[in-house]
Amino acid sequence: MAILNKIRQKTFVLILVIALALFAFILSGLVDNKDALFGKSQNTVATINGKDIGRTEFMQKVEFQQKQMGPNATTTQVMNQVFEAEVRQAVMSAEFDKLGLSVESDQMRDVLRAALATSPEFLNDAGLFDDAKLTEYIANIKETSTQQYQQWIDYEQNVAGSALQTNYFNLVKAGTTATLAEGALEHKLEGDKVNISYVQVPFSTILDTDVEVSKEEIKSFITKNPKQYKADASTDLQYVMFQEVASLEDENDIKSKLAVLVNDKKEFNETTNATETILGLKNTKNIEAFVNENSDDFKYNSSFVTKAQLPAVVADTLANSPVGSIYGPYKDAAYFKLSKIVATTKLPDSVKARHILIPFKGANSAAEDVVKTEAEAKVFADSLTTILKSNNSKFEDFVTAYSSDKGSVEKGGFYDWYPYGQMVPEFRDFTFEGKTGDLGVVKTVFGFHIIEVKGQKGTSELYKVATIARKIEPSDATSDKVFRDASNFEVNIASKSFTAVSKEANYDVRPVKTIKELEENIPGLGAQRSIVRWSFDEKTKVGDVKRYTVPGGYAVVQVTAKRDAGLMTVEEASVTVTPKLRSEKKAKMIMDGVNASTLEDFAALKSQQVKTASAINMNNPTIGGAGREPLVIGFAFGLKDGETSKLIVGEKGVYMVKRTGFTPAVKLDNYQSFANKVSTQKLNTVQSKLYTALKDAAEIEDNRAKTVQ
Repeated sequence: MAILNKIRQKTFVLILVIALALFAFILSGLVDNKDALFGKSQNTVATINGKDIGRTEFMQKVEFQQKQMGPNATTTQVMNQVFEAEVRQAVMSAEFDKLGLSVESDQMRDVLRAALATSPEFLNDAGLFDDAKLTEYIANIKETSTQQYQQWIDYEQNVAGSALQTNYFNLVKAGTTATLAEGALEHKLEGDKVNISYVQVPFSTILDTDVEVSKEEIKSFITKNPKQYKADASTDLQYVMFQEVASLEDENDIKSKLAVLVNDKKEFNETTNATETILGLKNTKNIEAFVNENSDDFKYNSSFVTKAQLPAVVADTLANSPVGSIYGPYKDAAYFKLSKIVATTKLPDSVKARHILIPFKGANSAAEDVVKTEAEAKVFADSLTTILKSNNSKFEDFVTAYSSDKGSVEKGGFYDWYPYGQMVPEFRDFTFEGKTGDLGVVKTVFGFHIIEVKGQKGTSELYKVATIARKIEPSDATSDKVFRDASNFEVNIASKSFTAVSKEANYDVRPVKTIKELEENIPGLGAQRSIVRWSFDEKTKVGDVKRYTVPGGYAVVQVTAKRDAGLMTVEEASVTVTPKLRSEKKAKMIMDGVNASTLEDFAALKSQQVKTASAINMNNPTIGGAGREPLVIGFAFGLKDGETSKLIVGEKGVYMVKRTGFTPAVKLDNYQSFANKVSTQKLNTVQSKLYTALKDAAEIEDNRAKTVQ
């Protein structure tokens, strides 16, 4: 009772404590979710020029695009493509709005008419676009399918956007012309020619190893040129791969189980309470069923094959084996195999034949207007064959009148000299196993073929081979061991360094440098978006380790570095910065102590030769024997005839130049052709660089890494 009285007396204090605890809880949640704290929605994929792209709508487009691109495209690839399309649409829309550009309803019809001009479903009997059919189509999908109708709306927006972009580009191009003065300048840059004598001391005369570039110098250069050396946020990783591969014991076990299939074996049948003989590959009567029942992935192929089509590792052996013999088990790529020679034969190398295809309803590639049943098609094909056997001259007429094989109708039904294996099995067997002049009806998945063999060339030995294949895979015991090894490694590095444990166990550590936030591929592991996301998670720190299931086993991954967006590191930039700084130092080394004022003195001092170059122009600032050197040529044009320059630092070395002659461009009465040339160059620039320039100028906030997976 005394305790309750004390609680009542301290009620205010108790309420205050609870309130502070709740506030701390809420605050910690906001801190963990900074975007919520600062008003950024987790449902906004990006903001482009103030326009938000919502997550729900974005992912719907990703899902639709994934269906269009098929299973070979990864989610990240599809997402990036949709994102770029959204950025383009937002960037261009901002420009359209500034100019008041739009596509009105009557214009939209014209745009759709142009876009759908060749779509059969919108054409009338005369092959012309029919507005009524388009109106009917839109009304129908609006009533029957919300999803289809939304896709149509998206399509209209895309078509309208493309039309507006075309209009926008045309407007910019219309204002992008060249004046006669620009034409005259172009003519001058191309026509003014200068002759020079020069001495070049190439940078290559000094070995790179003799010029040291320090990390501090590289860092200073980056700091002075920040725009050139921007870097996205990135992480570095290292990992050890634990591969699930079959052990030698696993391979021997697979071979043993294959070998057992060769001969007959005795088995006790509990149902019949008797011992039965189970036929093996050597004596089985139903070879197709035996192979299909015992083979992984591979099914029995009753076709004959050439020696070149036999497994390369045993082709010679199988080709020289008698019918009925069995070879194996042998290793072929990722399988162990048993092969039995079922039959051999000699068949033509190629055949020439012609045919008439009579389809029936439901046959492959049968047109919608085909109404004959299979039985009716067979009767009709037989009746035509009867006529042809008595009057073969009608064959070509029958091809034109009745054959549905559009690929051969124009050739009189002919297929010229095709190899064994090109046609469907029934067609192939009739034309290769028969003889020249044979005429008959053959059924395939396409219908009934009236076939006439017109010629056969060459002869080759062919083989029918039954092959049982077992995939080389790790056993459960091996898979369990790999899992234990990966788990033990993960446990051990909790108390020791990643590198030390790897070295003790003789594991191969694979470093991965500079992974970007929106990437998905990790060298050696393939598409591993989950690993990339984990490495960029705010809760993941440098040194953290995690095990992942990857194709073929497990990867134990450690984050070794995390970098925020900003400037490149010295290591990242050194590839491009080091050569620049090294050239600057080499130039200084070449120029130090030089007080020569003539080409001859400079050449003698540096053990070089005086060279000449003629007819150099500003449009193509290249010196014969030295390469492209715009700064050096600019100096040459600034000299007077007979005047010698000071030392000039060029792209590939240090130069001294003497101007020996100048030929001005021939004056023209009209410079329109050159103005046209400049205009064409500008138009090409608009086409190739306008959007890029608009995108670079746009304010794009990309939140994909935080809002989509």
